[in-house]
This record gives sequence, C-alpha cells and structure tokens, in this order.
Amino acid sequence: MEESPGIPVYIYATVFASFCVITGLIWDICWHLSIGRDGLLSPPHLVIYLGAVVSGLFSGYEILRKTFWGSAQEKAKSVKIWGFFYSSLGSLFCVWGALSMLTSAPFDDWWHNTYGLDVTILSPPHTVLILGIIGIQFGAMISVIAVKNQIRFFRNIHFNNHKNLDKVLFWLFALSAGFLLTIWYTLISEELGRMRTHRSSFYIFAGAAFPILMMAVGKAVSHKWATTAVAAVYTVLMLGTLWIIPLFPAEPKLGPILNHFDHYQGFQFPLLLIIPAIVIDLLRNRFAYLNDWKLTPIFACAFLLVFFVVQWYFGAFLMESPYARNWIFGSHYWYFGNSPDWQYRYKFGPWMVESTPDLLKGLGIALIATLISTRIGLAWGNWMYKIQR
Repeated sequence: MEESPGIPVYIYATVFASFCVITGLIWDICWHLSIGRDGLLSPPHLVIYLGAVVSGLFSGYEILRKTFWGSAQEKAKSVKIWGFFYSSLGSLFCVWGALSMLTSAPFDDWWHNTYGLDVTILSPPHTVLILGIIGIQFGAMISVIAVKNQIRFFRNIHFNNHKNLDKVLFWLFALSAGFLLTIWYTLISEELGRMRTHRSSFYIFAGAAFPILMMAVGKAVSHKWATTAVAAVYTVLMLGTLWIIPLFPAEPKLGPILNHFDHYQGFQFPLLLIIPAIVIDLLRNRFAYLNDWKLTPIFACAFLLVFFVVQWYFGAFLMESPYARNWIFGSHYWYFGNSPDWQYRYKFGPWMVESTPDLLKGLGIALIATLISTRIGLAWGNWMYKIQR
C-alpha cells in the first residue's frame, strides 16, 4: 500500500476560507443593523471576498496541479471534468462557490445603487452570494471527509500517527460542518428570532432545516460526539461574533435614525442546538445497531421535543427578562431604524403567540418536517461516509 499523503495544504485553506466567509457575513449583518450604509469594499465585504479568493486560488491550483503534474494514483482518486481536468469533489464546489461569490459582488453593488438598502437577507444578489458561500463551505467539508475516508485504507501508518491524523481531520471536519450549520441558521434567521419562539412556525423552520445537517454529520464520521462538536462550533462562532463585534465603535449613517448608539449592535444569541445535539449523540451511540428507518422517528422526536422545551423557555428569557439585556445575551441590541420605546420590544405581542390548538397543530407539522429532514440527513451522512474523491 502507498503511504498516507497527510493533510494537503488546500484542506487547511478551504476551512480557513469557510471561516472567513461566515464571519464576514455575520459582520455584514451587524454592519447593516448598526451603520446602514454599504459599499462594494466595506470591511465585512473584504473579509467575505478574502474567503472566496483563498478558496478559489488554493482549490483551483489543486485542480491544475493534479491535471498537469499529478501522479496516476492521484488522478485515479479524482473526478474527471470535461474529459480533461482532474479534481476532488470538494475542490469543484469550492471553485464554483468562489466564482459565484465574486460574481455577486458587482451585482450587489449595482443593486444597492439602484434600489437602496436591502430590507431582507435574501435579496437577489445576496442569494447568489449565499449560494456561493454554501458551495465553499460544503466543498470544505467534503474535502476534509474525503481525505479522512482515504486514510482508513492506508496500512503503512504507525498507529499513533494514524490516530493523530484522524483527530486533526475530525476537528477540521467539525469546524467546516459547524461553519455550514451557521450559514444554514443565518439563511432563516429572520424566521428564528426571539420574538417568534412562542409560535409553531419557529419549530417548523428549525425542524426542517437543522436535523438534515446534524444527522448527516453524525453518520459521516465515526466519532462518539460528532453532532455535539459541530453544534459547539456553531455556538462558539455565534457567541464570539456576538461578544466581539459590539466592542468596536459604529454609528448609524442612514436615516431615519430612531435608535442612537455609538457601537455595533450584535446579531443574535445562538439557538440552543447543542442541547438536542448531545441527546442525539447519546441516542446514536445507544441505538447504533438499528437501521436508519428505525432511527429516524427516535432521532426526530428527540430533537423536536428537546429543542422545543429548551428554546421555548430560553426564548421567553431572552425576550422578557432584564437579565438578558447585557453583552452576554445581547437582547438589548436594536436596529437603528426602530424606536427604542416600542411597547413590544421586551414582551410578546398578541401576534407573537398562538392558541394551544394552533400551537399543537403547528407542532404536528413541525414533527413531519423533522422526520423528513432527519431521514434525508441520515441518507446524506451515509453518502459522505463513502466519499473518497
């Protein structure tokens, strides 16, 4: 057997690029909440574009290297593109994502000049940008898992070296998957704010969106706490940006300005996904002998039940408690265009809650969405566990 190639440099580069694009995106959201004005070369955009450039250059070079200078063994482990180029699957996604992100830049600049400030996260140019970000983050995750799967077949590696290599690759995988989970959340964050935690729609969106990735990562790698590690990366990243970005000065520059401040407003406190993630890992290890069809209702019910209980009460804390209005929880941060004296700023309005029958009906829909998401996630994880290219 040939010796292990180790961890290629482009793997580290793509994970770093994935980190850049998600932190830049969260900073950009805080920029819009705090300053309002935008520009093609604003600091958050530069961080996002840095991620695109790093991902595109390193992945593009890897494709060219394999095509023109790669060994026969390397080419055999690659995907052939257009009958000429040789590439890993992850590098393809990274290059496509980088091109999509860089294409969105002039599109976004034109959009702002023509239509002004965005009122939603998913404006047309931002949609192109986010698709590119997902491409890079998915590519980074797939690149790591491919290398991790390849080393299972190497026999000429000392046990300790193999163990250390596998450990590094696991954490690179957890980082890349955690960054992907964060953009997953960011995409639907407008539907998952603290004001919506007492409506069933909150749990329908969460049940449809999160299990698909959380179940997949648990299947993709052989690690006892894989799902927890990925949820922890999401949690740490969200907390880090919530606690660090507001340390820097910023003031609104686009009227009307109803809420005056002199520092950045933070994004949102992370959802408590780490709690159901721990439960899922415990159940995953306890019922490892069951097939995916039997695991689906167990995982789905556990996720929805645990997430509903913890997020319902924690959402009430974030919304109503004066102890949440500080730098730790960030419930006092407020958009400059909203009145700081709005009567429902710190309490649930009548439209923010549902009657018990409506809530139960909505939770039934949420359970169906969670079951579907869970089953797809398990199948996706089985596919990733086999990736070697």
